[in-house]
Amino acid sequence: MAVLLDYIEAERMLKRYGIKTVRSAYVKSGEEAVRFSNGKPLVMKVLSQQALHKSKSGLVKLNLYTEKEVRDAFSYLAKRASSLKLSGYKILAQEMAPSGIEIIVGGKVDPQFGKLVLVGLGGVYVEAFKDVAVRVCPIGSYDAKSMISQLKSRSVIAPNPGAERMVESLLLKASKMIMENNISELDLNPVILYPDGYNAVDLRIMK
Repeated sequence: MAVLLDYIEAERMLKRYGIKTVRSAYVKSGEEAVRFSNGKPLVMKVLSQQALHKSKSGLVKLNLYTEKEVRDAFSYLAKRASSLKLSGYKILAQEMAPSGIEIIVGGKVDPQFGKLVLVGLGGVYVEAFKDVAVRVCPIGSYDAKSMISQLKSRSVIAPNPGAERMVESLLLKASKMIMENNISELDLNPVILYPDGYNAVDLRIMK
């Protein structure tokens, strides 16, 4: 049976493969969350094996700019988690990433083909447009380029050679990570792209 990897452990795994993530930490109080924020806007969310759809369950608070907003968000999330009877939940604080182009980078194990890696338009557009490209792992540079060129949204995701190289590099790293670890499912959604870099904002790894 697949098990959801602890968020911070998953983040460490990504960092070992050079995949960039936003600064995150578990917090046990509103004051701890305020200290973590260090004056920067935050996102806070409840993590639990029992709650895989955080937004739908009201377990995410966005756009927390002031100390009061951060404290109130912690209080709300703790009460919400208790009301849903989530055992062993944790509250994660993250620096709020600037807006950009959102993509999904994922992977899974197919009974016939084995380990797969995918890329596509991410965020709320994943289900709406289903614009994804999939390849069998491991992939090389040619495969990564082919995946990007297959997307209807390629001009949005990779509008120039530099952006294409950045997404290509990310796909190669994700493929390598999937191959070298006992990963049954990988879901980086969204990964937010910028002209000069990217951030994996929400991540989920099943082992």
